[in-house]
Amino acid sequence: MKILLVEDDEQISRYIENGLSSSGHVVDVLTDGRDALLVGLREPYDVAIVDRMLPGLDGLSLVRGLRGAGGKVPVIFLTAVGGVNDRVEGLEAGADDYLIKPFAFSELLARVNALQRRPPITAEKAKLKVADLELDLFSRLATRGGTTIELLPREFALLELLMRNEGRILTKTMLLERIWNFNFDPQSTVVETHISRLRAKIDKPFDVPLLRNTRNTGYTIHGQR
Repeated sequence: MKILLVEDDEQISRYIENGLSSSGHVVDVLTDGRDALLVGLREPYDVAIVDRMLPGLDGLSLVRGLRGAGGKVPVIFLTAVGGVNDRVEGLEAGADDYLIKPFAFSELLARVNALQRRPPITAEKAKLKVADLELDLFSRLATRGGTTIELLPREFALLELLMRNEGRILTKTMLLERIWNFNFDPQSTVVETHISRLRAKIDKPFDVPLLRNTRNTGYTIHGQR
């Protein structure tokens, strides 16, 4: 794989670069977030590993910039900033995974490989449809009844998971683990917050609600009353 590593700590970047190179990967190392944004949009990378605390442009702004410009390279945040809210913020910015320092290189390598094992989207699987709601996995576009719906990256991922499991109840624990890579935290309201935002976008402007919640059980999407 061709991997972009954005890390301003020379010792850490050398450690990661040596490990990835020894595993057969090609690694480009950058220390400045602004430079990384320009290079990340110009070069075709398979994975980007990004620190959050960077000179020039911080990691969050870098990933937001990549996603805002249509960049689809899978991103792993590798950072010492590791609170729950920090992880949510990183994933909301468009990252695909989040690993906290200090870390084991074997785990980082496993996460890099896991991102690349995700099956490619084939033409027949490019669109999901529930009633008049459609999700285009190639263009990352949601529409309902011909109306375009703007979704943030985590909202898109949440809707995709629900639509792939149409009619099935997905619990809060399942959503936390699948979308946010969190273990169950009874104090976290991130699922409820995102479900509320999603409902405001895909249901409230339309006559027939599709997103349902079952009290004390979970959430489902269904095209029938």
